Amino acid sequence: MKKILFAASECVPFIKTGGLADVCGALPKTFDKKEWDVRVVIPNYTCIPYEYRSKFSYVTHFYMGSGSYIKDKYVGVLQYKLDGITYYFIDNEEYFSCQTPYGDIRYDIEKFTFFDKAVLSMLPLIDFQPNIIHCHDWETGLIPVFLKNEFMGDAFFWGIKSILTVHNLKFQGVWDIKTMQGLTGFSKNLFTPDKLEYKKDANMLKGGLVYADYITTVSDSYAKEIQSPEYGEGLHGLLYARRLDMQGIVNGIDYDVYNPKTDTKIYTNYDVSDFRKKKVQNKLKLQQDLGLAVDKRKYMIGLISRLTDQKGLDLIRYVMDRLVDDYTQFVVIGTGDAYYENMFRHYAWKYDDRISANICYSDDLAHKLYAAADAFLMPSRFEPCGLTQLISFRYGTVPIVRETGGLKDTVRAYNEYENTGDGFSFTNYNGEEMLNTINYSKHIYFDRKKQWNQMVDRGMQKDFSWNTSKRRYEEIYDYLINR
Repeated sequence: MKKILFAASECVPFIKTGGLADVCGALPKTFDKKEWDVRVVIPNYTCIPYEYRSKFSYVTHFYMGSGSYIKDKYVGVLQYKLDGITYYFIDNEEYFSCQTPYGDIRYDIEKFTFFDKAVLSMLPLIDFQPNIIHCHDWETGLIPVFLKNEFMGDAFFWGIKSILTVHNLKFQGVWDIKTMQGLTGFSKNLFTPDKLEYKKDANMLKGGLVYADYITTVSDSYAKEIQSPEYGEGLHGLLYARRLDMQGIVNGIDYDVYNPKTDTKIYTNYDVSDFRKKKVQNKLKLQQDLGLAVDKRKYMIGLISRLTDQKGLDLIRYVMDRLVDDYTQFVVIGTGDAYYENMFRHYAWKYDDRISANICYSDDLAHKLYAAADAFLMPSRFEPCGLTQLISFRYGTVPIVRETGGLKDTVRAYNEYENTGDGFSFTNYNGEEMLNTINYSKHIYFDRKKQWNQMVDRGMQKDFSWNTSKRRYEEIYDYLINR
């Protein structure tokens, strides 16, 4: 039996702020349980819903220090089994009492340093010796560092390998070296430019990238892009140096959760055989519920996103008055920077029958929009993978994307002369180019409906379930185990 431990800061269904949680919730369930024992560990946040927390069972506890700043802290280990997967929760009320997993970055760095060391420290006590610890993003970046340094003195840890998956390189866990020494207890020789030092500070993600046995990112294009100064966020040299131990694997989505044929959150169920008749019922009902003009002939564009610069929202601001013409509606769901929240509120007030701004995150409403919209807009500045376009395909909603990262890997641009492709894309980060692409999509939607429906057909039949990606992870796991 091959043993894998996923270590992450969030995981569906317990806690979610982004796509990382979806990956850690869905991927472990796809492995064959006769061959793989895959378990997951996350912090025991007090904001995990009571319906789950009330069922957690106590496994063990111990006391642990980490550097001069983290002395003799309580570490509880709780356990819960769901869908055949064992989940562990690292318990410490001082660190994990919170309304949201992230807040003040200095405090986040301390609590995840504590979490990283606690994950390794618990393993002998729970009698689980994984072949591989699969770490996710900067919050778990110090696990490979602890593993290859402090914990190498214990024979229990010999032979345990680590993988680090980069979901978004922009977030790295950077703080001053003196504080990081106090939090970790690492010796000075680890804070050098070839290890954890980064622009005279210490960088948790960089530590993971240096010490992990293998690195993955969440799409092939993003793996290549981050080796360049434009997308490398200051780490492109290191990532280029490690390119032979790195590959991109596109994320999947849970095809049971996102299935328009069985989805209980949408108004009218449909599939690839009857979407031409039934999908429009979702649009009419959502228009009614959101107070938009109820008209099946309107072209509805959806956007579900964190409202941040990364997502290309400045391009939307630049063209919005020209985008929402008499034939177009625009529905946004998301939260983020106050500037963008207020921008969408303003446009919803200005064009109240055409634009609906839902400044919230509602999973129910998101499902309804996936089913109702004709097209989904993702004009990202950069996009490691993106899940929205994958879900859009599943619901017969055509993605309009900028050619970057995972968007470039998953959306094939429509070619009207060959009648191929499953979405629309533009290359340069430019508002006029984006608007031209959106207008072209409207032309196909209104004037070439047969070809539009054939494009929807192709998108709905694409397979972005986890089965495809899982096989590539299995190959990496086997490679490291046998190395």
